Amino acid sequence: MSEANNPEIDVDELMRKIREEVAKLKKDSKIELVSTPKPFSSIKINNHNTSAMNANINHMEGLLKNAESRAISRTKWPDNLNRFPFNFSKGIQKLALKILNFIFKDQREVNFNVIKTLKESVALNRQSIAQIETLRSQLNECLNIVNTSLEKIDERFDIIDINLQKLDERLCTADTSILRFDERLSLVNSSIQKVDNNFNKIDTQTNTSITTIQEHLDTVNSRIEDIDKHLSSVDALVHALDERSIRNESYLKNDLIQQKRLITLFLEEAWQRLPEPFNQQQLQTFVQEEQHSLDAFYASFEDNFRGSFEDIFNRLKPYLPLIEQAKIGTPDSPILDVGCGRGEWLELLRESGYIARGLDINRVMIERCQTRGLEVIEADAIAHLLSLPDSCLGAVTGFHIIEHLPFPVLMKFVSEVVRILKPGGLAIFETPNPQNVLVGSCNFYFDPTHRHPLPSSLVKFIFEIHGFFQVKIINLHPFPDNYKVGDSDLAERFNDYFYGPQDYAVVGYKPL
Repeated sequence: MSEANNPEIDVDELMRKIREEVAKLKKDSKIELVSTPKPFSSIKINNHNTSAMNANINHMEGLLKNAESRAISRTKWPDNLNRFPFNFSKGIQKLALKILNFIFKDQREVNFNVIKTLKESVALNRQSIAQIETLRSQLNECLNIVNTSLEKIDERFDIIDINLQKLDERLCTADTSILRFDERLSLVNSSIQKVDNNFNKIDTQTNTSITTIQEHLDTVNSRIEDIDKHLSSVDALVHALDERSIRNESYLKNDLIQQKRLITLFLEEAWQRLPEPFNQQQLQTFVQEEQHSLDAFYASFEDNFRGSFEDIFNRLKPYLPLIEQAKIGTPDSPILDVGCGRGEWLELLRESGYIARGLDINRVMIERCQTRGLEVIEADAIAHLLSLPDSCLGAVTGFHIIEHLPFPVLMKFVSEVVRILKPGGLAIFETPNPQNVLVGSCNFYFDPTHRHPLPSSLVKFIFEIHGFFQVKIINLHPFPDNYKVGDSDLAERFNDYFYGPQDYAVVGYKPL
């Protein structure tokens, strides 16, 4: 082994010792864990090794200082070389020292680097020991916290163990109860099975009985339905007979009253003239009374063919907006209904709050209207209109009246209507529509007192030439849709001619 400046220093031996000390220091710095099971309180840290580690490091630092002092360049001749029998001169000593310093220059540099490295390693070891001390302190604190938590957990586990023991006891009790319940449930199931069997038998018997009863009920229901149908037929027949009986009774009653009136009149006139013959005035009275001989018949005819009072009442409601728009039906502008008949229009006007009165020559109809509390007088239409002053009425109406008048009388009638209406007054007249083939060829002639069908264009023209303005035709009362056939153009034309409007109304206003 080579020596650097100091032949007595063995560098390899020095490095070996240093390595041993470092290895021993690393070994002593490790935390010793006692291999015991949890909890963490069993972990132990060897604290006395720190002092030994510090002592070893101090020893290493001493060795390093000694090595450093000997590693520097030689400027003095070693004393042990003076023991030779001869002495070297000063020049030879200086030359020898220079040669030795030059020869071991690299080794000296290596030694300095090794010593520097070892010093840094020692410093790092001291720093590591300080950090280990800090970590040991922190670890001890953490272990204390963990041990405290583990103690609490142990306490909780003890409580859990106690609760589990109690739960086991309760489970044992529950198991015993369940076994008893299972035994009772088996008994209940057995009883239920017996009850089910009995119910099945009862259901079978009941279903058989119900089937038999249902068959009997079906038979009874069938008989009841037959009886109901028969009763319905009987009721309809009785109702028809009742209506016919009522109509016949009304007709006979009214006819008897009329005949009685004629006989009474004849007897009164006869007693006044006997034994003289009847004069012209008395004969004229008889003729006028003869005109009422068909009053009862016509009233019964209306009931059969015109429709019920309620039906006609509802059919006339579309005319109310015309009255409202014209602002008539007030005490200053009353309404006159010519040929009022049973009084449906007068009743509708009264319910709507309008002032109206009617006139008719049928005494049976007049009596019915007066029984309802309607204001109706017996008078001939033309004669009554002639008796009225000019511009005295707000409206003149007539429903199925103008078709009863001869054409010259119709012209006179329209002329008088224009005269007695106030400016802006309204005229409404409804009549059968001969454009409907069924009406013009058949239905119109149901009433033997009808004169001739009046086409709407003709009636409109008559009103216009007498001074009415804004004259319009309103088509009314078509046949129901189920009467119509097909949907082609030809079928549509056929439906218009045969199933179109059965009536129309002419509406006109007197100029202001």
